[in-house]
Amino acid sequence: MTTAILLDDRAIIEVAGEDAGKFLHNLVTNDVASLKPDEARYAALLTPQGKILFDFLVFAAGEGGYLLDCPLALAADLEKRLNIYKLRSKVTVTNRSGDLEAIAFPDQTEAPKVEAVVIAADPRGPLGFRAIAAKGKIPTQDGRSAYEARRIHAGVPLGGVDFDYGATFPHEANMDLLAGIDFKKGCFVGQEVVSRMKHRGLVRRRVAKYRAQGDAPGPGEAIRAGDVEIGVTGSRQDGEGLAMIRLDRLGDALAAGATPVAAGATLSFEEPGAA
Repeated sequence: MTTAILLDDRAIIEVAGEDAGKFLHNLVTNDVASLKPDEARYAALLTPQGKILFDFLVFAAGEGGYLLDCPLALAADLEKRLNIYKLRSKVTVTNRSGDLEAIAFPDQTEAPKVEAVVIAADPRGPLGFRAIAAKGKIPTQDGRSAYEARRIHAGVPLGGVDFDYGATFPHEANMDLLAGIDFKKGCFVGQEVVSRMKHRGLVRRRVAKYRAQGDAPGPGEAIRAGDVEIGVTGSRQDGEGLAMIRLDRLGDALAAGATPVAAGATLSFEEPGAA
């Protein structure tokens, strides 16, 4: 049976019009120009200083239009920001969340045969397929906790929980490891800073996956190794979680034989990007 999970914390923004592809391509961190109808791209819109304002999945929706699957809490701000950037471009920006919804198919290895506006493999890793469909068109099941467990195990951060919007560089949120940045596409907002971080190796912190002895601590708990604070916890499910970690401090702590601890739980970390 195909497991379809409604992601009710997501919103859908439509970018349409004659200049839609060029408009998005020149703004966001990933290549939109070559996006095909059966693909999705993970991307972000950054500040000029290179920090993440919004992250989303981009789908080509036919007739030169695009659908952005973005956090519901940020949808109004994203719509406003895109309208500011469009200037004289022949582009319309519309919040379609009243009639469209995002649905995850985390167990699928092939595109499920469902009636969707767009459907594609999740580009961030082993998260199955993602669809945008008319509201109520696809029957869904209560499987959100299982989806979250899969997301955490895949090391895919959730904005607002695992990293802070407006304060986090793409590398710190692992966008470079999750196919969220195209370093060859040319200019986008914040591109110079992002490229400098890549070429100079300036990434000092990242979201990393850990396993706890027992239940993982809740979000926002300080992680300490000995007397040194090395990071803060984020998403969790059962004994596994994600945390924003200072890489140098974690390395020094492990080299000294210190054990990372948060809220009384002992944590064992994996390298960012490890399966």
